[in-house]
Amino acid sequence: MDQESIVYGCIKDLAPVSGESERIRVNRDAMLSLPRADEWPFLSQEMFAIPSVESAFYNYQTEVMHFGASYKAVEYEWDQWIAQFESLLSKMYWVSATVHLETELSGTHTFTWEAESGYHKPGSGDMRVRCEWSHEGSLSI
Repeated sequence: MDQESIVYGCIKDLAPVSGESERIRVNRDAMLSLPRADEWPFLSQEMFAIPSVESAFYNYQTEVMHFGASYKAVEYEWDQWIAQFESLLSKMYWVSATVHLETELSGTHTFTWEAESGYHKPGSGDMRVRCEWSHEGSLSI
């Protein structure tokens, strides 16, 4: 069987207040600018739960945009995946983003992006990333 990798996570932003749907519109457009899954990109529209502008006011304090996909050994091309994800983030409003990479051979990696100044504005470039690694398994003695 081929080596499977699972990637999932979420991008968090401030929930819009009444009459303030521009942030949702910008984020939605950024996700809709991604290629379709049949083009086999690292990131595709189909892997995201893309928010609708009409339902922009149903979240309490945080707008959560989640995503997930299954890949064949994506960790060997992880730099390219990260570059595409950061390109998407650069076009969006967000407060933080978290990506979990689950691999069969090297455990789970968690990547977290945080905006330097409260929230990220499209094109501002103010983001920093942190990576944590954990491996679950038992030692056979």
